[in-house]
Amino acid sequence: MLNEILTTIASIALNLFVITSMLAMGMSLTVKQIMDPLRNVRLVVLVLVGNFVLIPALAWGLTAVLPMGQAQTTALILVGACAGAPFLPKLAQMAKGNLALSVGLMVMLMVVTIFYAPLVLPLLLPGVQVDALAIAQSLIVLMLLPLAIGLLVKWRYTETAVSWQPHLSQASTYSLLLLIAAGLLLQWRNILGAIGSWLILGTILLVVGALVIGYFLSFGSDAADRKVAALGTGQRNLSAALLVGSSLGDAETLVMTLVASLILVVILLVLSGELGKRETAVSKTSG
Repeated sequence: MLNEILTTIASIALNLFVITSMLAMGMSLTVKQIMDPLRNVRLVVLVLVGNFVLIPALAWGLTAVLPMGQAQTTALILVGACAGAPFLPKLAQMAKGNLALSVGLMVMLMVVTIFYAPLVLPLLLPGVQVDALAIAQSLIVLMLLPLAIGLLVKWRYTETAVSWQPHLSQASTYSLLLLIAAGLLLQWRNILGAIGSWLILGTILLVVGALVIGYFLSFGSDAADRKVAALGTGQRNLSAALLVGSSLGDAETLVMTLVASLILVVILLVLSGELGKRETAVSKTSG
């Protein structure tokens, strides 16, 4: 009985997290803000190749080499295949990167993921029952539609958007905390079992590899743009990965996806902070 209640709470919290984060994002942006940085066609194409060809291939390769179980394998591939995290602008801000570019890349990668994941995941996970149509429907309804509504409200009712956006952002944070708490209570044994497992090593290797790929693919761009390209490739789409993970009907896979996502976020937060401190130190020295 308790497990059923916690499962329901986790499901509601996940949907609230995705919807509120997408609404908050839409209400903080304009279409022009999203489109302007994407005029650098070369950088955009290379970032797309990195996020939707090289990183999923790296994730698949790691699962082939490391002796992980099915749930851990699925989790790492989900994280690797889903790009466009709403958290990217915050990372770019911390790292003193190009904030406008981070916004444009974030939305572009997220929209591509919505149509990419249902097509590619069945190929990367042949042993897992993946309903491509259901995944596409969930991502469109829970991610793309709220983003479009947020942008519409921002365009037509600016004052309302300014007023609502902070509350939606808070609701997104609280929903994620509730999801983590419910997941911990439901799957604490599996979470403890993940400590010291191949999933943690695989996630670290995936993040480091993604950062390196993003950095070198943006060769020729200025430093601020290269930071965003690296962070944008390293930061995967937590919302989409969890949403797809929950649709598979395997609680262990969902928990492993959450564990991998949290490891990834911690690494990128620390890295972004260090990059920002280094930029500040260089500025003070040159000044």
